Amino acid sequence: MPTTIAVAGKGGVGKTTTCGMIIDYLCKKGEGPVLVVDADANANLNEVLGVEVETSLGQIREEMAHAELKGGIPAGMTKAEYAEYKFSSALIEEDDYDMLVMGRTQGQGCYCYVNGVLKAQVDKYAKSYRYVVMDNEAGLEHVARGTLPHVDLMLLISDCSRRGIQAVGRIAGMIRELKLEPGKMGVIINRAPEGQVAEGVMEELKAQGLTLFGVLPHSQQVYLCDCEGEPSSRLPESEPMKQALKGILQSLGL
Repeated sequence: MPTTIAVAGKGGVGKTTTCGMIIDYLCKKGEGPVLVVDADANANLNEVLGVEVETSLGQIREEMAHAELKGGIPAGMTKAEYAEYKFSSALIEEDDYDMLVMGRTQGQGCYCYVNGVLKAQVDKYAKSYRYVVMDNEAGLEHVARGTLPHVDLMLLISDCSRRGIQAVGRIAGMIRELKLEPGKMGVIINRAPEGQVAEGVMEELKAQGLTLFGVLPHSQQVYLCDCEGEPSSRLPESEPMKQALKGILQSLGL
């Protein structure tokens, strides 16, 4: 079975950027192949990695619904066979990793069907990889639904504010209530000025019963990449944020 890493946190704290740099770290260490799962309906992990996404599971689901209505399923194929054929085309293959993107549906209603498809695709592919890295949406819906059968490492990403720590504290509480029992779970604080965390934030970590895995400094270069639409995961290894993250991952045995 692969080692599974889930990245979670509220929106806007640099969760996806951090996830992209984790993938870059694993690939450069030669720890591939890595299965990357972008489980956020508002998918943008591909932008951090610099990968073009031609289709997502959500888009394929819409195409299938249209084909059913218009009679577009090829002759000689059952609906199940057509679905398997179409969903298999959603796997994006790169040199050191492959990627599944959930994406969003165009119609109204919940994402239950696409969530189910994502789980089925992960189950089908995961055993062929050394690592599975999942970027979650702001909540924990995919982890709670068992999209990953077991999480070896749960990384809770927060900004350097007290409210940010309270937010990941609620996520950690949900994980405990759901009895998900990841192998390891802790917080990475992102965007800390000069890599320093205020005493009040450290107090809140203790109050929430959270383990601090490490701190990432604010990065002007990451900010510029976001502004210019450049993949921040490809910043040089000398970038202080990447250096700090490398140290954290090594301390976690990765």
